[in-house]
Amino acid sequence: ATICTGNTATLTAGGTTTYTWSTGSINTSITPSPTTTTIYTVSGTLNGCSATKTTTITVNSLPAIIVNSPSVCIGSTATLTANGASTYTWSTNAINALITISPSTTTVYTVTGTDIHACKNLATSTVTVYSLPNVTVNSSTVCVGNSVTLMAGGATTYVWNTSATSPSIT
Repeated sequence: ATICTGNTATLTAGGTTTYTWSTGSINTSITPSPTTTTIYTVSGTLNGCSATKTTTITVNSLPAIIVNSPSVCIGSTATLTANGASTYTWSTNAINALITISPSTTTVYTVTGTDIHACKNLATSTVTVYSLPNVTVNSSTVCVGNSVTLMAGGATTYVWNTSATSPSIT
């Protein structure tokens, strides 16, 4: 049997009246969940004659899924990229390693990655959505030939149509 880490396999013996497994079980079947590849032995007895068989459960590790967690401004798109598996399924039902989304609020996305052994693992991505700044600027009436100082507020950086980058321009 071949399983993925965290799964179980059912091993069933037959052909005798009594059984003894290497796990100590005397049942016909056992359902182990080994964490590494493990050899199991079962001995059976019928009419005073005994036989022993072995079987191996191969344990494949889960894929290590890596996904980015970007931040965007509201109204913008974000690209989520998953790595570490062969195929991907997102909580949005998309089935690509790379998806583009446009959340309106901070949202958690889940991706399931499946490797070549059909082992699956999950990863999450939190897309943080920031509100747009409420930029303000004072308004003023000015006579032709005079100057006026315009002062912006509500953000941390500014770029005026004159290419100035200070909060105020004259």
